[in-house]
Amino acid sequence: MTTINKRQTLKSMVAALALAAGFAAPAAAQVTLRYAHVGSEGDIQYWYAEEFAKRVQARTEGRVKVQVFPNSQLGGAQETVDGVRSGAISLAHHEFASLSRLMPEMAAFAAPFIYRDGTHAMMATDPANSEIMKEMSEKLVKQANIRIVGRLYRGARQMTAKMAVYSPADLKDKRFRGVPLQLWTTMIKGMGAVPTPVEVAELPTALMTGMVIGQENPLTMINANKLYEVQSHVMLTGHMQNVLPVFINERSWQSIPEKDRAVVAAVAAEVGEETLKLGLEAEVKLIDELKKKGMTFITEKDGLKVDEFRKSVSAQVNTDFPTWAPIIARISAMK
Repeated sequence: MTTINKRQTLKSMVAALALAAGFAAPAAAQVTLRYAHVGSEGDIQYWYAEEFAKRVQARTEGRVKVQVFPNSQLGGAQETVDGVRSGAISLAHHEFASLSRLMPEMAAFAAPFIYRDGTHAMMATDPANSEIMKEMSEKLVKQANIRIVGRLYRGARQMTAKMAVYSPADLKDKRFRGVPLQLWTTMIKGMGAVPTPVEVAELPTALMTGMVIGQENPLTMINANKLYEVQSHVMLTGHMQNVLPVFINERSWQSIPEKDRAVVAAVAAEVGEETLKLGLEAEVKLIDELKKKGMTFITEKDGLKVDEFRKSVSAQVNTDFPTWAPIIARISAMK
C-alpha cells in the first residue's frame, strides 16, 4: 500500500469513528443531592443518612450521588427547612414539627403521647402506605415545594436532668431545654417546666453552664452527645416516639430520572425500617451502658408518674393546637 493510500485509509477510519461517536447514546447525567441533618456520629440519624447515601449511589450505578452534611453543617432546624424549600439544600431530615411553619398540621405527627410504640409511629408516618401521610405529603408539595420521601426512627424520647424528677411538680420554675419549635414549647410547659429553646449544637454547653437543668432526647442521642457528662438522671417517660421525616425539594425530586426516583424511595423505606429494629435494640443496650457511665434511671416502678405527665402535656397540646384533634384521632385509630 502506498503512503497516499495509507493516509486516505487512516482519514476514513477517523471519520467513521467520529460519525459513530456522534450517534452514540449520551451517558446518563449524574444527579447530586446535598443531604443535611443535625445529627452527630453515633446517633442513629447519622447512620441513616450515611447508609441511605451509600445504597442510593450503588443501586443507581452512580447516576444519583448523595453528599451528606451532618452535625448542623448547613444550619439548624429552620435553616435546614428553608434550604430545602429554596433548593439550596436538596434533601434533609428533621422533626415533623420543623415543617410546621410551612404547614402547621404537620407537627401533629410529632405530638407527645399519641403513639402506642415505635411500630405504630412508623406505620402512621409511612409516606408510601399511610393514607393520612400520603395526603399530607401531597399537600406539602403544593404548599411548600417539599416532598416527604421517607422517615427514620430514633427511639423513644426520654427526659434527663441533673436531679431526680418524678412529676410535673418537680419541674416547676425550672428552665428545661426544648427544640426551638412551638410544639416543644407547648410540651415543656405541659411538663411543668419553663421552656427554653436551645439548638442541639449548643445543648452540651447550655447544660454545663446551668442555662437549663435538663432536656429530652432518645437514648442514642444522649449517649452520642455525651450528655452523661453533664446530666445525672434519666426519666423513662417515653413521651415521644421520635420519627423524623426525610424530605426533598420538589424540583430536586423531579430532576431525578423516574426509574431512579423509585430507587430513592425504596432505599428510604428500607433503611427507615432498619432504624426501627436498630433503635429498639439500642434502647435496651444503652440503658446498661449509660448506667455504667454514671446515670441513674427512674421508672414507674421507682415512682415516676408518667400518667401525670401524659395528662398535663396532652391538655396543653389540646389547648395550644385544637385543630389537631381529627389528625390525632386518625393516627390513634391505626392498627
